[in-house]
Amino acid sequence: MDTTISTLDEVRALVAETLDIQDRLDSLDASTPLLGELPELDSMTVVVLLTEIEGRFGIEVDDVEFVADVFETLGTLAAFVDANRSPRPAQPE
Repeated sequence: MDTTISTLDEVRALVAETLDIQDRLDSLDASTPLLGELPELDSMTVVVLLTEIEGRFGIEVDDVEFVADVFETLGTLAAFVDANRSPRPAQPE
């Protein structure tokens, strides 16, 4: 799955904010492991993070889509968001 830099940056900022790790924001990139590697990301914060993602990006995540692979790395999470986010309405000219 490819992801745009913009989405990666948005997801990176959201993860840092949700997990309260803004002091480590600069060290997070697409290859940063998430689930099982970041101590702040436990089962409860996964649910909080998913709720934040749904609200910010207009995504409704079905239970079938809610799998650990999505949270493997920051890049896989951003790619999931990219693949499922609602298209933005066109801006009037």
